Amino acid sequence: MATRSLLAKDWALEINTGTSGAPVWTPVKGLTTLKEAIASTMEDDSDFDSGGWGSDQVTQRKWSLECEGRRKRDASNLVTFVPDPGQQAILNAGNLVGIGSNVEIRYYRKDGAPDAWQGFVTVDYGGGGGAVTALEPFNFKLGGQGARTQLDPYPDLTPA
Repeated sequence: MATRSLLAKDWALEINTGTSGAPVWTPVKGLTTLKEAIASTMEDDSDFDSGGWGSDQVTQRKWSLECEGRRKRDASNLVTFVPDPGQQAILNAGNLVGIGSNVEIRYYRKDGAPDAWQGFVTVDYGGGGGAVTALEPFNFKLGGQGARTQLDPYPDLTPA
């Protein structure tokens, strides 16, 4: 039986532009990179009964996403810049401090793999600009605010 690799491009990121009680899941379009990271704090829990072998225990985990992409506009309006709603929601939160920079997100694979998560994050927006011939970049880091929740995958997560 042949095996196939998962493609990185099959990730989707959505931001809740509604409320927790009435979520509106808005896709963040234009992404070219989505890197998930889990950082673990390890503490030595060795004891005299281990026969000289050391032991570590995870005492804390933190999750984050690092994302990059290209600023996008609504293709139906080529005269006035109308930003992608998902990108704009990230940018808006990234320009605030404190709890204003916290948003609810979900991210998942669109190819049927069981990787689907939801949680609250704080937004660290990287800004725009670039060289005269470059497409404008869009980059941000999402730092997890507590535990994330694993979601039941598909088909209910597929964006419209």
